[in-house]
Amino acid sequence: MNEPELAAFLRSRRDRIRPAEVGLPTGPRRRVPGLRREEVAQLAGLSADYYTELERGRSAQPSAQVLASLARALRLNGDERDHLFHLANRPNPPTARGPAAHVQPAMLSLLDRLTTTPAQVITDLHEVLVQNPSAVALLGRQPVARGPATSFVYRWFTDPDVRALHPPEDHDHHSRVFVADLRAVAARQARDTEANRMVAALRRRSQEFATLWETRDVALRRADHKRIVHPALGVIEVDCHSLFSEDGHQRLLWFTAPPGTKGAAQLELLSVIGTQDMTVEEAAEARHSR
Repeated sequence: MNEPELAAFLRSRRDRIRPAEVGLPTGPRRRVPGLRREEVAQLAGLSADYYTELERGRSAQPSAQVLASLARALRLNGDERDHLFHLANRPNPPTARGPAAHVQPAMLSLLDRLTTTPAQVITDLHEVLVQNPSAVALLGRQPVARGPATSFVYRWFTDPDVRALHPPEDHDHHSRVFVADLRAVAARQARDTEANRMVAALRRRSQEFATLWETRDVALRRADHKRIVHPALGVIEVDCHSLFSEDGHQRLLWFTAPPGTKGAAQLELLSVIGTQDMTVEEAAEARHSR
Protein backbone atom coordinates (compact mmCIF):
# COMPACT_ATOMS: atom_id res chain seq x y z
CA MET A 1 0.00 0.00 0.00
CA ASN A 2 1.35 3.40 -1.01
CA GLU A 3 0.22 5.53 1.92
CA PRO A 4 1.72 8.89 0.81
CA GLU A 5 0.30 8.65 -2.73
CA LEU A 6 -3.08 7.47 -1.44
CA ALA A 7 -3.24 10.41 0.95
CA ALA A 8 -2.23 12.89 -1.75
CA PHE A 9 -4.72 11.47 -4.22
CA LEU A 10 -7.57 11.73 -1.73
CA ARG A 11 -6.67 15.36 -0.97
CA SER A 12 -6.51 16.25 -4.67
CA ARG A 13 -9.92 14.71 -5.39
CA ARG A 14 -11.47 16.40 -2.35
CA ASP A 15 -10.13 19.80 -3.38
CA ARG A 16 -11.69 19.71 -6.84
CA ILE A 17 -15.30 19.09 -5.71
CA ARG A 18 -17.46 22.10 -4.98
CA PRO A 19 -19.96 21.69 -2.12
CA ALA A 20 -22.92 22.54 -4.35
CA GLU A 21 -22.07 19.55 -6.57
CA VAL A 22 -22.91 17.17 -3.72
CA GLY A 23 -25.81 19.08 -2.23
CA LEU A 24 -23.89 20.90 0.52
CA PRO A 25 -24.28 24.60 1.39
CA THR A 26 -21.65 27.10 0.23
CA GLY A 27 -21.30 29.62 3.06
CA PRO A 28 -19.00 32.66 3.08
CA ARG A 29 -16.82 31.25 5.88
CA ARG A 30 -15.40 28.35 3.89
CA ARG A 31 -11.60 28.48 3.84
CA VAL A 32 -11.20 26.01 0.97
CA PRO A 33 -13.03 25.85 -2.38
CA GLY A 34 -13.43 22.08 -2.17
CA LEU A 35 -14.91 19.79 0.45
CA ARG A 36 -13.82 19.65 4.06
CA ARG A 37 -12.50 16.36 5.42
CA GLU A 38 -15.51 15.89 7.66
CA GLU A 39 -17.81 16.42 4.68
CA VAL A 40 -16.11 13.67 2.69
CA ALA A 41 -16.34 11.42 5.73
CA GLN A 42 -20.06 12.15 6.07
CA LEU A 43 -20.74 11.47 2.38
CA ALA A 44 -18.80 8.20 2.56
CA GLY A 45 -20.35 7.06 5.84
CA LEU A 46 -17.01 7.13 7.69
CA SER A 47 -15.88 8.76 10.90
CA ALA A 48 -14.09 12.09 10.47
CA ASP A 49 -11.14 10.83 12.51
CA TYR A 50 -10.71 7.76 10.31
CA TYR A 51 -10.79 9.76 7.09
CA THR A 52 -8.35 12.30 8.52
CA GLU A 53 -5.90 9.49 9.28
CA LEU A 54 -6.27 8.26 5.69
CA GLU A 55 -5.36 11.69 4.34
CA ARG A 56 -2.38 11.83 6.66
CA GLY A 57 -1.14 8.44 5.47
CA ARG A 58 -1.43 6.91 8.93
CA SER A 59 -4.41 4.58 8.61
CA ALA A 60 -4.32 0.82 8.19
CA GLN A 61 -5.20 -0.53 4.75
CA PRO A 62 -8.81 0.47 3.98
CA SER A 63 -11.25 -2.25 2.98
CA ALA A 64 -12.78 -2.57 -0.48
CA GLN A 65 -16.08 -1.37 0.96
CA VAL A 66 -14.46 1.79 2.35
CA LEU A 67 -12.73 2.47 -0.98
CA ALA A 68 -15.99 2.01 -2.89
CA SER A 69 -17.71 4.48 -0.52
CA LEU A 70 -14.91 7.00 -1.02
CA ALA A 71 -15.09 6.60 -4.80
CA ARG A 72 -18.80 7.47 -4.69
CA ALA A 73 -18.34 10.36 -2.27
CA LEU A 74 -15.52 11.88 -4.34
CA ARG A 75 -17.31 11.32 -7.66
CA LEU A 76 -14.42 9.35 -9.16
CA ASN A 77 -14.68 8.13 -12.71
CA GLY A 78 -13.77 4.55 -13.62
CA ASP A 79 -10.04 5.21 -14.13
CA GLU A 80 -9.78 7.22 -10.91
CA ARG A 81 -11.65 4.53 -8.99
CA ASP A 82 -9.26 1.85 -10.29
CA HIS A 83 -6.29 4.04 -9.36
CA LEU A 84 -7.63 4.46 -5.82
CA PHE A 85 -7.88 0.68 -5.41
CA HIS A 86 -4.38 0.27 -6.87
CA LEU A 87 -2.88 2.74 -4.38
CA ALA A 88 -4.56 0.82 -1.54
CA ASN A 89 -3.25 -2.48 -2.94
CA ARG A 90 -6.75 -3.84 -3.48
CA PRO A 91 -8.05 -5.67 -6.59
CA ASN A 92 -10.30 -3.59 -8.78
CA PRO A 93 -14.01 -4.00 -7.92
CA PRO A 94 -16.72 -5.08 -10.36
CA THR A 95 -17.53 -2.41 -12.91
CA ALA A 96 -21.26 -2.81 -13.27
CA ARG A 97 -22.97 -5.16 -10.84
CA GLY A 98 -23.43 -5.95 -7.20
CA PRO A 99 -23.62 -3.73 -4.12
CA ALA A 100 -19.93 -2.85 -4.41
CA ALA A 101 -20.30 -1.73 -8.04
CA HIS A 102 -19.07 1.72 -8.95
CA VAL A 103 -22.04 4.05 -9.35
CA GLN A 104 -21.49 6.21 -12.40
CA PRO A 105 -20.79 9.85 -11.42
CA ALA A 106 -23.48 11.21 -13.76
CA MET A 107 -26.06 9.03 -12.02
CA LEU A 108 -24.92 10.23 -8.60
CA SER A 109 -24.98 13.84 -9.73
CA LEU A 110 -28.60 13.51 -10.82
CA LEU A 111 -29.52 11.61 -7.66
CA ASP A 112 -28.10 14.43 -5.53
CA ARG A 113 -30.43 16.91 -7.21
CA LEU A 114 -33.55 14.87 -6.48
CA THR A 115 -33.66 15.99 -2.86
CA THR A 116 -37.43 15.69 -2.33
CA THR A 117 -38.12 12.98 -4.92
CA PRO A 118 -37.72 9.28 -4.05
CA ALA A 119 -34.90 7.99 -6.27
CA GLN A 120 -32.32 5.21 -6.39
CA VAL A 121 -29.67 3.78 -8.69
CA ILE A 122 -29.93 0.07 -9.52
CA THR A 123 -28.12 -2.36 -11.80
CA ASP A 124 -29.82 -4.01 -14.76
CA LEU A 125 -30.44 -6.99 -12.46
CA HIS A 126 -32.33 -4.71 -10.05
CA GLU A 127 -29.63 -4.64 -7.38
CA VAL A 128 -29.88 -1.37 -5.47
CA LEU A 129 -26.58 0.51 -5.41
CA VAL A 130 -27.61 3.70 -3.64
CA GLN A 131 -30.86 5.27 -2.39
CA ASN A 132 -31.66 8.81 -1.38
CA PRO A 133 -33.47 9.29 1.95
CA SER A 134 -36.86 9.72 0.24
CA ALA A 135 -36.49 6.36 -1.50
CA VAL A 136 -35.67 4.70 1.81
CA ALA A 137 -38.79 6.27 3.30
CA LEU A 138 -40.96 5.07 0.40
CA LEU A 139 -39.50 1.63 -0.33
CA GLY A 140 -37.53 0.71 2.78
CA ARG A 141 -33.78 0.26 2.99
CA GLN A 142 -32.63 -2.36 0.50
CA PRO A 143 -30.17 -5.18 1.33
CA VAL A 144 -26.46 -4.76 0.65
CA ALA A 145 -25.29 -8.37 1.10
CA ARG A 146 -23.64 -10.07 -1.86
CA GLY A 147 -25.32 -12.71 -3.98
CA PRO A 148 -28.80 -13.14 -5.50
CA ALA A 149 -30.42 -11.73 -2.35
CA THR A 150 -29.43 -8.24 -3.54
CA SER A 151 -31.64 -8.49 -6.64
CA PHE A 152 -35.23 -7.37 -6.13
CA VAL A 153 -36.28 -9.51 -9.11
CA TYR A 154 -34.71 -12.61 -7.61
CA ARG A 155 -36.31 -11.94 -4.21
CA TRP A 156 -39.68 -11.24 -5.85
CA PHE A 157 -39.88 -14.86 -6.98
CA THR A 158 -38.20 -16.48 -3.96
CA ASP A 159 -39.22 -14.44 -0.89
CA PRO A 160 -42.99 -13.96 -0.36
CA ASP A 161 -42.40 -11.12 2.12
CA VAL A 162 -40.98 -8.93 -0.65
CA ARG A 163 -44.35 -8.86 -2.41
CA ALA A 164 -45.90 -6.97 0.48
CA LEU A 165 -44.53 -3.82 -1.16
CA HIS A 166 -47.39 -4.01 -3.70
CA PRO A 167 -51.09 -4.91 -3.36
CA PRO A 168 -51.84 -8.61 -4.12
CA GLU A 169 -53.95 -7.74 -7.17
CA ASP A 170 -50.87 -6.11 -8.78
CA HIS A 171 -48.54 -9.08 -8.29
CA ASP A 172 -49.27 -10.77 -11.63
CA HIS A 173 -48.47 -7.56 -13.51
CA HIS A 174 -45.13 -7.09 -11.74
CA SER A 175 -44.18 -10.73 -12.29
CA ARG A 176 -44.77 -10.45 -16.03
CA VAL A 177 -42.88 -7.17 -16.30
CA PHE A 178 -39.91 -8.44 -14.27
CA VAL A 179 -39.56 -11.57 -16.42
CA ALA A 180 -39.78 -9.63 -19.70
CA ASP A 181 -37.17 -7.15 -18.44
CA LEU A 182 -34.81 -9.91 -17.32
CA ARG A 183 -35.10 -11.65 -20.70
CA ALA A 184 -34.10 -8.40 -22.44
CA VAL A 185 -31.08 -8.01 -20.15
CA ALA A 186 -29.98 -11.64 -20.52
CA ALA A 187 -30.29 -11.49 -24.31
CA ARG A 188 -27.83 -8.58 -24.45
CA GLN A 189 -25.15 -10.53 -22.62
CA ALA A 190 -23.01 -13.45 -23.65
CA ARG A 191 -23.85 -16.90 -22.36
CA ASP A 192 -22.82 -17.94 -18.85
CA THR A 193 -23.23 -14.44 -17.44
CA GLU A 194 -24.67 -13.40 -14.10
CA ALA A 195 -28.05 -12.71 -15.72
CA ASN A 196 -28.21 -16.15 -17.29
CA ARG A 197 -27.17 -17.80 -14.05
CA MET A 198 -29.96 -15.93 -12.28
CA VAL A 199 -32.45 -17.12 -14.87
CA ALA A 200 -31.34 -20.72 -14.41
CA ALA A 201 -31.67 -20.44 -10.62
CA LEU A 202 -35.13 -18.88 -10.82
CA ARG A 203 -36.37 -21.53 -13.24
CA ARG A 204 -35.39 -24.15 -10.66
CA ARG A 205 -36.83 -22.34 -7.65
CA SER A 206 -40.02 -20.72 -8.96
CA GLN A 207 -42.69 -22.45 -11.07
CA GLU A 208 -44.30 -19.06 -11.66
CA PHE A 209 -41.06 -17.70 -13.12
CA ALA A 210 -40.50 -20.83 -15.22
CA THR A 211 -44.00 -20.57 -16.70
CA LEU A 212 -43.64 -16.87 -17.51
CA TRP A 213 -40.18 -17.41 -18.98
CA GLU A 214 -41.67 -19.75 -21.57
CA THR A 215 -43.93 -16.97 -22.87
CA ARG A 216 -40.76 -15.35 -24.28
CA ASP A 217 -42.10 -11.85 -23.66
CA VAL A 218 -39.28 -9.30 -23.79
CA ALA A 219 -39.35 -5.60 -22.85
CA LEU A 220 -37.06 -3.39 -20.80
CA ARG A 221 -38.93 -1.75 -17.93
CA ARG A 222 -38.59 1.90 -18.85
CA ALA A 223 -41.62 3.30 -17.02
CA ASP A 224 -44.54 1.98 -15.03
CA HIS A 225 -47.46 3.04 -12.84
CA LYS A 226 -47.13 1.46 -9.41
CA ARG A 227 -49.11 1.17 -6.22
CA ILE A 228 -46.80 0.95 -3.22
CA VAL A 229 -48.00 -0.19 0.20
CA HIS A 230 -46.52 2.06 2.87
CA PRO A 231 -46.82 0.95 6.53
CA ALA A 232 -47.97 4.38 7.70
CA LEU A 233 -49.57 6.07 4.70
CA GLY A 234 -51.31 3.11 3.08
CA VAL A 235 -51.32 2.60 -0.69
CA ILE A 236 -49.41 5.30 -2.60
CA GLU A 237 -49.94 5.54 -6.36
CA VAL A 238 -46.81 6.71 -8.19
CA ASP A 239 -45.29 6.82 -11.65
CA CYS A 240 -41.87 5.18 -11.83
CA HIS A 241 -39.45 6.53 -14.43
CA SER A 242 -36.10 5.08 -15.53
CA LEU A 243 -32.98 6.71 -16.94
CA PHE A 244 -30.50 4.20 -18.36
CA SER A 245 -26.73 4.65 -18.33
CA GLU A 246 -24.97 4.68 -21.69
CA ASP A 247 -23.90 1.03 -21.35
CA GLY A 248 -27.30 -0.01 -20.03
CA HIS A 249 -25.90 -1.63 -16.89
CA GLN A 250 -27.26 0.96 -14.44
CA ARG A 251 -30.60 2.75 -14.08
CA LEU A 252 -31.71 5.80 -12.15
CA LEU A 253 -35.27 5.27 -10.93
CA TRP A 254 -37.40 8.08 -9.56
CA PHE A 255 -40.99 8.17 -8.34
CA THR A 256 -43.50 10.98 -8.89
CA ALA A 257 -47.25 11.59 -8.82
CA PRO A 258 -49.32 14.10 -10.83
CA PRO A 259 -49.87 17.42 -8.99
CA GLY A 260 -53.12 17.60 -7.08
CA THR A 261 -53.49 13.85 -6.69
CA LYS A 262 -53.64 11.89 -3.46
CA GLY A 263 -50.30 10.31 -4.39
CA ALA A 264 -48.64 13.72 -4.67
CA ALA A 265 -49.95 14.69 -1.22
CA GLN A 266 -48.70 11.40 0.23
CA LEU A 267 -45.22 11.88 -1.27
CA GLU A 268 -45.11 15.40 0.14
CA LEU A 269 -46.04 14.06 3.57
CA LEU A 270 -43.47 11.29 3.19
CA SER A 271 -40.73 13.87 2.63
CA VAL A 272 -41.65 15.36 6.02
CA ILE A 273 -41.97 12.21 8.11
CA GLY A 274 -39.01 10.46 6.47
CA THR A 275 -38.26 7.02 7.85
CA GLN A 276 -39.70 7.56 11.32
CA ASP A 277 -42.06 4.80 12.40
CA MET A 278 -45.44 6.53 12.52
CA THR A 279 -47.18 3.34 13.61
CA VAL A 280 -45.11 3.35 16.80
CA GLU A 281 -45.84 7.04 17.40
CA GLU A 282 -49.56 6.54 16.83
CA ALA A 283 -49.59 3.64 19.27
CA ALA A 284 -47.87 5.79 21.87
CA GLU A 285 -50.39 8.58 21.38
CA ALA A 286 -53.24 6.10 21.76
CA ARG A 287 -51.83 4.89 25.07
CA HIS A 288 -51.48 8.45 26.38
CA SER A 289 -55.04 9.32 25.38
CA ARG A 290 -56.57 6.54 27.42
